[in-house]
Amino acid sequence: MMRQQQNNEFDEARPLLRPVALGDLRLPNRVVMAPLTRCRATNEDLVPTGLHAAYYGQRAGAGLIVAEGTWVSAEAIGLPNVPGIYSERQVAAWRRVTGLVHALGGRIVLQLWRPGDDSRPVREMSVPDLERVIAEFGAASGNARRAGFDGVEIAANGTHLLARFLNRRLNRRTDGYGRPGHRLLLEIVDAATAAWDGRRVGIRLSPYWSVADAPATDRTLVDHPFTGDDRSRADYPFTGDDRTLADYDALVAELDERPLAYLHLRGPMPGGPVPDFDAFARYRKLFDGPLIANHGFDRDSGSAIIDAGLADAVSFGRLFVANPDLVARFALGHETAAADPGAHYTGGARGYVDHPIWSAS
Repeated sequence: MMRQQQNNEFDEARPLLRPVALGDLRLPNRVVMAPLTRCRATNEDLVPTGLHAAYYGQRAGAGLIVAEGTWVSAEAIGLPNVPGIYSERQVAAWRRVTGLVHALGGRIVLQLWRPGDDSRPVREMSVPDLERVIAEFGAASGNARRAGFDGVEIAANGTHLLARFLNRRLNRRTDGYGRPGHRLLLEIVDAATAAWDGRRVGIRLSPYWSVADAPATDRTLVDHPFTGDDRSRADYPFTGDDRTLADYDALVAELDERPLAYLHLRGPMPGGPVPDFDAFARYRKLFDGPLIANHGFDRDSGSAIIDAGLADAVSFGRLFVANPDLVARFALGHETAAADPGAHYTGGARGYVDHPIWSAS
């Protein structure tokens, strides 16, 4: 009886367990670990440590790990204790991480990150500034390859610098980097892909971002104070309205012409137990390459969106925090554990590498 139950659970999870190719990335399953900032590089040089190696090694069963957003330069630093990929010490330390993940049979790409700067609006960045940013992403992509990563992912989601350029409410430039603001991202994509042979670069977008997604630190934005009242909610500049979605339609169509490994799409905030599949269908029609769906999925909804042909893989964030063995739990139908949010960014091993794997006992 137990064996029959496990077989049924395995069948229900089967879409997520099938192998897939994302560009030149060959995955044994479609369960992707989403990038998760954990603030564990608690050293002056922002070098990943043995804790990072243990953390990602524990999760090597994922079809693909997208490692946390990582600073592309010393000038890009926006939060404490987040690692970088711009120094030789960082490259060497990341090589220890990738070596362990590969030894355990996993695949891992690095997300390249540059935050927005509220003190310096998009319009105030000079063309030499932007050329320097493009070069930073290109160099970081090359460093990631030297560090042993299988590819990189460009963070153009949320309220980061690249998302600000894509945002017509914030991008008021009148030069070639002005609205609709695709040029900077496309030139960064070109610089990042130049460091790799084949399709090894992915991109993460969040066209449906809303005030409900805003982190606690994002309460004051360029020329748009946000205090949480109804008026400020209406003025929140990253709201994914119809005009914003149309801009992203055009962007995704342009990205489809680049040699990308995948599009990592963060959907709208789920309004119920099942994410809005139509939101992903919209961009599935515009992007012929592999698509990773993200935001609010569990095992059943993840299997369903793959079965529907609307995504090639599904990424999970919070579930991977407390469930390093998430793929096995999905396959066997075991319950998932809940993480302690109070330990997400505290540093140290607690709440980071001390989550147990499922045991029959």
